[in-house]
Amino acid sequence: MRALDLNATSAGAVRKVKRHALQLGLDTSHFRGKRTWSDAQLRRAVIEGRNWTDVLLALGLTSDSPQGRTGVKAHAMRLGLDLTHLDNSTAPCEAPTLKPGLNHLREAATSLAASWFVLRGCNAAFPVEPAVYDLLVSMPAGIQRVQVKTTTHWSKDGWNVAVSRRPYSVGNRERRVPYDPEQIDLFFIVDGDLNIYLIPSRVIAGRIGILLRTYKRFIVGNAVGLMAPPRSSAA
Repeated sequence: MRALDLNATSAGAVRKVKRHALQLGLDTSHFRGKRTWSDAQLRRAVIEGRNWTDVLLALGLTSDSPQGRTGVKAHAMRLGLDLTHLDNSTAPCEAPTLKPGLNHLREAATSLAASWFVLRGCNAAFPVEPAVYDLLVSMPAGIQRVQVKTTTHWSKDGWNVAVSRRPYSVGNRERRVPYDPEQIDLFFIVDGDLNIYLIPSRVIAGRIGILLRTYKRFIVGNAVGLMAPPRSSAA
């Protein structure tokens, strides 16, 4: 653009020059822009590489940069390069070793609840818009609104769980209030031992927190198997 005495910051002018260069059949693969590598270097790296680590190293990039790999991969796709041998070569030959932790219980609980109901023939749906309930479950008695709660708070008396909500406010400073039993039908609660409780909302109506040991009659299962290490295969 500078050599043509044109405005290099004009997107319209740049598009015109690019279009004209294509019409003339000019090779622009050596253009790098802000990159430290050219299209030609990328093509060569992809052809010669066995995996994405090889490609990144050939381009002088660090292999542990997800953003770098994402940018390179996106550019290779725009160039129409065949990447199948790179993806296949990086596929693990063995199952990854993943360690469960109670610090993920809150995030996992809603999916766990949905699976628990579906395994019992009760279809579960997630609300599209934010609602006071976490799941809608089709049960023999009709559609039930289910609120999912978890606890990893152990006291000398047992597991304590908050069965309340905090009304929206700037800074999230409002005091917790109990759920309206007219808006929630069931509480699906998972404690730190992965015991599963299914408690009708009317049983704990008006409460902000409960001690779960007093509700043992509502235990419907246990998901402790999810925390167990995989069994070693027999020799």
